[in-house]
Amino acid sequence: MDVRKRVGLNLKKYRMEAGFSQEGLALECGLHRTYVSGVERGIRNPTVTVLEKLAGPLDVETWRLLEEEVED
Repeated sequence: MDVRKRVGLNLKKYRMEAGFSQEGLALECGLHRTYVSGVERGIRNPTVTVLEKLAGPLDVETWRLLEEEVED
């Protein structure tokens, strides 16, 4: 799977688990909602600094956004 797609899927999963809307997470991170949407859809290529900003409010380690999905 493309790494951008993987980051997007993980971001969406953790965002929803934390109860954030895209707009709410964007406000917490100082980013625009459309940027967060682009990351989730795998069309943006966020820097490691942006990944760190996104992971903070979600209370997850930054590397978890890059983690491959574990299949049962």
